[in-house]
Amino acid sequence: MLSRLIKLQARRQDPERGATAVEYGLMVALIAVVIIAVVTVLGNNLSSLFTTVATSI
Repeated sequence: MLSRLIKLQARRQDPERGATAVEYGLMVALIAVVIIAVVTVLGNNLSSLFTTVATSI
């Protein structure tokens, strides 16, 4: 039991682990922003395309 607690404590004190989690969090946030921007632009373009097609019919 004591050896498990020592291993758990050693894992918690790893500063690289926290930095890696922050880096992954920033990457996920950046990807989400890019996806939102692309969907917004494509959504507006598709909306105008469908409006053009609907008025021509």
